[in-house]
Amino acid sequence: MSLRKSTQATINKPVVTTVHQGDCHVSAMQNVTFSTVLGSCIAACVRDTQAKVGGMNHFLLAEQSGSAKDRFGASARYGAYAMEELINMVLKKGTGLKQNLEIKVFGGGKINSALNDVGASNIVFVHKFLSDEGYKIASEDMGGNFARRVLFSPTSGRARVKRLDSETGQNIVSKEIAFAGKQKIAKPADDDIELF
Repeated sequence: MSLRKSTQATINKPVVTTVHQGDCHVSAMQNVTFSTVLGSCIAACVRDTQAKVGGMNHFLLAEQSGSAKDRFGASARYGAYAMEELINMVLKKGTGLKQNLEIKVFGGGKINSALNDVGASNIVFVHKFLSDEGYKIASEDMGGNFARRVLFSPTSGRARVKRLDSETGQNIVSKEIAFAGKQKIAKPADDDIELF
């Protein structure tokens, strides 16, 4: 096989990029698929339908508390920042026109009855945020009492959702709690940390 054919085969090889909590990824490559697993978290998939560029984010909580926001600034783990970051990245790489954006949202499940319904708060947040910004949701799969695996093609806009069994959902709850517990936000000048 010539070097040129080998390089072309590598370029066309499918690539699956996992989007973790706090991540935001954007691509215009046809061979890329974004993948994430959601419990109470939300993932938004935003695509510029004309430029064929899109991305996915994944956030755990709608907003930081007032004192945390004042002290530490924005973080992609929180909805407002994660949504603004994703939309701005797609606009920058795309046509720059808001009317060309197609938005799909997923997650917000209540997969552990012993915990507060963080998923419901996340759903309320994402609906309000998009409405306030003048966006319409093209499609959504949110709520329920199950976890989801979401696959999204940033160039075609195709999204696939697989609802996961309760055992998988409980594993996701454990990971969300562990992840939240590990998040430390350092304050300048002292060693205090804030856990959420």
